[in-house]
Amino acid sequence: MRSKSMLVLAVAMLLGLVGAGGAAADPYPVDYNFFAGIAPELTNPGGALPGANDPDCVPTPEHPNPVVLLHGTGGGAQTNWGVYVPLLANEGYCVFTLTYGAYELPWPVSAIGGMRPVEQSAAEVSAFVDGVLARTGAERVDLVAHSQGNIVGNYYLKRLGGGEKVGTLVGIAPPWLGTNAFGAGDIAHFSRALGAGPVFDAATGSLCQACAQMFSGSPFMTALNADGVYDPRVTYVNIVTVLDELVVPHTSGLVPGPNATSVVVQDGCAQDWSEHMAIAGSPRAAGHVLNALDPARQAPVPCEFVPPFTG
Repeated sequence: MRSKSMLVLAVAMLLGLVGAGGAAADPYPVDYNFFAGIAPELTNPGGALPGANDPDCVPTPEHPNPVVLLHGTGGGAQTNWGVYVPLLANEGYCVFTLTYGAYELPWPVSAIGGMRPVEQSAAEVSAFVDGVLARTGAERVDLVAHSQGNIVGNYYLKRLGGGEKVGTLVGIAPPWLGTNAFGAGDIAHFSRALGAGPVFDAATGSLCQACAQMFSGSPFMTALNADGVYDPRVTYVNIVTVLDELVVPHTSGLVPGPNATSVVVQDGCAQDWSEHMAIAGSPRAAGHVLNALDPARQAPVPCEFVPPFTG
């Protein structure tokens, strides 16, 4: 009798009806809200969202590339990805997250990433991707990045050899040409012209060292883009919003290239009021991300009202 029960369980597992632990394999709930990852961070400080960083996850033939999520300024492994971890895990992807660029201070400061220089964050990403490849046996990963995560990811691709290990970078609100948010790029330009550049850089970079690097025309952005914006070995898909208040102008994320495709979430859907944060919680943006990761999928993307800030 016991043998028969075990046989039934094994068959059910093969059919995907139950998980390895014998419990029903219910999908993870997906809350389309940019702040959906805040509560998990509060209840599990420094942890990982359910569905992320599973050491036993094996990539499938349908999704051979594990997906590594790269957060934006001030974000982290949980706080930035409350939508995308469960969404991608439900789609059968192996999903991995990390918090990079955080100061080595006790929680909650340790959960606030993207503060240190991009070069240091990119080195952390490099080591993390190597660990994911070793753990899963995959040849490459795909990256999904939000805001600063795109610049960190691109530095990894172009300057740290990541272009050999990444198939696709899906950029959500990418500031490829830097940003002039709140006129910061212009102020930085005139400060340098007047010989006060070091003072400006010190003031803006005292807390967030990466922020000053991403201003339009900064020495860092100029050097990073000196050989072109994109790594020719990688496929790029840019997903932007015309209402972006932090990537200014939003066209900074629409740089053309032979290996780049760009999408504006408001094209064909004026109801999507996503700005810089909400775009990472928008169902429409998420639909474009899924299509970008799996070009054979190309499912229709939803068009519905998306409020600003939350998604």
